[in-house]
Amino acid sequence: MKPAAAPRWEHFDHGADIGVRGIGPTPAAAFEQAALALTAVVTDPQRVAPLAPVSIACQAADLDLLLADWLNALVGAMAVRRMLFGRFEVRLDGARLQATAWGEPTSVQRHQPAVEVKGATYTQLRVARTPEGEWMAQTVVDV
Repeated sequence: MKPAAAPRWEHFDHGADIGVRGIGPTPAAAFEQAALALTAVVTDPQRVAPLAPVSIACQAADLDLLLADWLNALVGAMAVRRMLFGRFEVRLDGARLQATAWGEPTSVQRHQPAVEVKGATYTQLRVARTPEGEWMAQTVVDV
């Protein structure tokens, strides 16, 4: 039996916008990795100190829509709180999400933000099991 790969995130090209994808052994892990991919659109997630926890809760009709709601809740929290997040813990109960995002106030000098994410879209929105048995959560974010 092939050992499971470590959870990870990646970006994929989509015209003027950016695709974010999280991959993990569970849907919750894939959501956490998608959130890291979202942060990585703005800055290197390793530059973000996990100083302050922020609780986020949302629910939707299905996992696909829940991913969009989750990422949009993070975008909203980043804008309102003027923070960046670099660590995430997601708990899923069906299509209900309870999460904690840890981060710190945005510092232009420290984080060197590349772009501002306006929101997650429904373009290429998908949460599914891969042929390798991992979970993948992806969408395109508007920048």
